[in-house]
Amino acid sequence: MGSISLVTPSHRGDLDRFALLADSVDRHVRGFTKHYTIVNDEDLPLFTPFQTSQRVVLPVSQFLPRWLRTLPPALRWRNRRLWWSFRAKPVHGWHVQQIAKIYAAATFAEERYCMIDSDVIFYRGFDTAELATPNISPLLTARLAIAADAPLHAKWVMTAHRLLGLGEPSFPTDDHIGNIIVWDRATVRAMVERIETVTGRAWQEALCRNRGFSEYLLYGSYVRSDAEARAKHAFTEKSFSVNYWDDRPLDAAALRALLLTETPNCVALGVQSFSGTPVETIRDVLAEFSGTADRAA
Repeated sequence: MGSISLVTPSHRGDLDRFALLADSVDRHVRGFTKHYTIVNDEDLPLFTPFQTSQRVVLPVSQFLPRWLRTLPPALRWRNRRLWWSFRAKPVHGWHVQQIAKIYAAATFAEERYCMIDSDVIFYRGFDTAELATPNISPLLTARLAIAADAPLHAKWVMTAHRLLGLGEPSFPTDDHIGNIIVWDRATVRAMVERIETVTGRAWQEALCRNRGFSEYLLYGSYVRSDAEARAKHAFTEKSFSVNYWDDRPLDAAALRALLLTETPNCVALGVQSFSGTPVETIRDVLAEFSGTADRAA
């Protein structure tokens, strides 16, 4: 079997949620080589205690070109981190996290990568070895889920097509965004080579010049456009996680109801940190849910 590792970008605002993720990975996830955790350089001391023989905490600067630099705290607006350069407009932390994921998957030694958001918590056993080569890599796909008037996703799809030289997309089109996504290293490398060939620029610069992009829609658009990449992937609507994407907090009853919507493929819960759902509530409900599932088994 080939090698596979986990990749999680995080930051100090998600520290408590990342603690839940790290504990759940240690309890439930197996079959992987490393859990690469990528954080802002200034947050490194906060995440270092989570290092283990398998979990490696790395500074985001290691994954960025030298010309892209973080703005000093005194010059930040509303204390939001910004990275600037003379080559493109300033980019935010969520842009930088996407660039870091692409760089990691293109340059690290493993053949496959499981990208995991820092606000995901595993509650069942997950053998990532089943996702390694020579097995077909799953590509999460919500069929025709992006309409032409989708406020963000439509723009991200158009950016992906422009960077990959694919022409204008037709809508509605597929969505490939999720909380637990599998990437193939050779496919990522071919994707960034395509971007550089089409744009005539380093792929990081091309992304920063566009700013409105999604790493998962880039990857999905590339796979759909390339026969060799398609042969390595199986399009699936089965998510590994039960997900909550809204910005309203959930109480315990709502979390229980959400977990009841799980499918047999689900091994984790993903509750967006910006929802403001208390970490303690998530922890307590998952402990209760896992206990019930264990008794039922």
